[in-house]
Amino acid sequence: MNAQLLRPLALELPGALEQEHFGRPAFSVKKKIFCTWWVLEDRVVIKLTPEQQADWCADQPDAFTPVLNKWGRHGWTNVHLNVVSERTLRYVLDRAWRNVCPKWLLPTRQVPPRT
Repeated sequence: MNAQLLRPLALELPGALEQEHFGRPAFSVKKKIFCTWWVLEDRVVIKLTPEQQADWCADQPDAFTPVLNKWGRHGWTNVHLNVVSERTLRYVLDRAWRNVCPKWLLPTRQVPPRT
């Protein structure tokens, strides 16, 4: 996956804004971060639920790993951009965005489930 596609993918989500978070690009909605970009490490960290994290880590262990320490136990998940497909990244970014956005901002159309 071309890491430069991350920014437009994240910013196309309703209400998404880019900001700096501890010196790294981060994407948020209504002041809640759903993704941080670790540019030099070619990975992003996204906010999944613990159940979503367990599913993705089991399905694609090379692409998804829990963040170490308590953050990982709360669903924060590493996504390794050199391994993940654009389609998968688009889907999990949408999941992360939905996990933090206010319910009134959710569109009525759901993203199709992964295949």
